[in-house]
Amino acid sequence: MTIKSEVLRLLENNRGQYYSGSRIAGELYVSRNSVWKAVRSLQKDGHQIRAVTNKGYCLLEEDGMLTKESIEKYLTGEAKNLTVQVFPEVTSTNTLLKQMAEKGAPEGLVIAANRQTAGKGRSGRAFQSPPDTGIYFSLLLRPDCSQKDALMITVCAAAAVSEGISRAAGLETEIKWVNDVLLDGKKICGILTEASVDFESGGLAYAVLGIGVNVKEPEEGFSKELQGIVGSLFGRKPCSGDMRNRLIGEILSIFMGYYGRLSEKAYLKTYRERSAVIGREVEAWSGKEKELVRVLDIEEDGGLLVESADGEKKTLHSGEIRIRAKEGESW
Repeated sequence: MTIKSEVLRLLENNRGQYYSGSRIAGELYVSRNSVWKAVRSLQKDGHQIRAVTNKGYCLLEEDGMLTKESIEKYLTGEAKNLTVQVFPEVTSTNTLLKQMAEKGAPEGLVIAANRQTAGKGRSGRAFQSPPDTGIYFSLLLRPDCSQKDALMITVCAAAAVSEGISRAAGLETEIKWVNDVLLDGKKICGILTEASVDFESGGLAYAVLGIGVNVKEPEEGFSKELQGIVGSLFGRKPCSGDMRNRLIGEILSIFMGYYGRLSEKAYLKTYRERSAVIGREVEAWSGKEKELVRVLDIEEDGGLLVESADGEKKTLHSGEIRIRAKEGESW
């Protein structure tokens, strides 16, 4: 680690409190002048660090920069072994991480970005990723499972996102099968898992799990086509400056706890409890075919158990659904 990175780590671990330059210098075995230069560099990067004579340096509570050190502060359990990289801007964290996976990057590499210029959603859709308002990150996995079982990674991630939001922000969200997280009926998170198949073994060579969460509404608002559909955790209300870092850390910690015991499927309990669709009427699409069905349950393999109007039960493993409004529902 560089002196600059170590100084930021110490200030982050004592956010909101003053840390004397001599104490930092002593802990890092460097000169006070080296500490001063590191702080100046961090301030130029945009960090809100206050320097007061005879008191030291303080990373202010409202500092909201996305950083490796700030994310790592919140990693617990198996997630402490992850390797985190943060970029100011990328085309897509999934695209970048897939390129690194093809070059042999190990499992556990996390790419996070303050902004994506070409964020991706399901079915080739764009994912709006403005700077400073959301979290956009991808995790490289090399699971010992079949291509079919890759669906469970997405299910597991949705449960982790919903739990992570509860833990970090105190907000209760719902999960719309299979990969959307909703707050007050609006989508605030998208999850995209992209996998590469090892044709010799029939299993996965790797999987890249991408997660995007709208934390705050952009000043210019969401694009016209997304209004009324997409929301954010805090709208335009203020939130903790460190909220974005904490959200990433909490989500990764919960996910890695589940992932380490993926076959036990403990996350299914959370997924079902937070489901926005169980017991509801939905319109289900498979290709161009649309059918009105009632959702009965989430199956052990992540499929959606539904019942049609004539009483036929079946399980959906792919496609998309739209939840019908409660008013005027009939069966």
